[in-house]
Amino acid sequence: MLRNSKESFGLISILFHWIIGLIFIGQIALGYLMVRVSDFTLQFNLYQWHKSFGFLVLGLSTLRLLWKSANLRPRDPATLSPLERVAAHGAHVILYLSLFVVPLTGWAIASSSPLRIPTFMFDLVVIPSLPIAISDSAEAFWSASHAWLAYLSAAVAMLHILAALHHHFWKRDTILLRMLAPRAVRNGGRHAT
Repeated sequence: MLRNSKESFGLISILFHWIIGLIFIGQIALGYLMVRVSDFTLQFNLYQWHKSFGFLVLGLSTLRLLWKSANLRPRDPATLSPLERVAAHGAHVILYLSLFVVPLTGWAIASSSPLRIPTFMFDLVVIPSLPIAISDSAEAFWSASHAWLAYLSAAVAMLHILAALHHHFWKRDTILLRMLAPRAVRNGGRHAT
């Protein structure tokens, strides 16, 4: 089942979710590590990898949004309270925005830096700079924005993960199951014990 059904997500949506999610979490770790490395050559390479994966997240997120707009959204399980529905919707909006805003602010850092270091995406293509002001203050602004947005996104992603685990192990509903396997969820919104 490639497409979403009324009860669960299809394989394409599931792959987008997990691949982008894992890369995004890896980007948080890589971003934290790369600014703490003292070896210049290693740091340069880590920055290039970080920028490359950032552009990959941006591209995959664009494809994911297009796929999402062309597919059904599975129904929420009946076990979801009105407050949980609002919280889930808010978290999803923040996470979707993060998939675009965080990479774009990273691109703005590279574009505004007076060092003018080109971005070599996976050593295959040079990414052009954005048409923005180049200065130390602009680079500092975009760096701070990128870092704060990344940490905020990581916190919301952690809450998202904890909520999914809470639903699976505590409420025993199908929230997590429908993002693990491309099949219709059975048992009236509750998974078997």
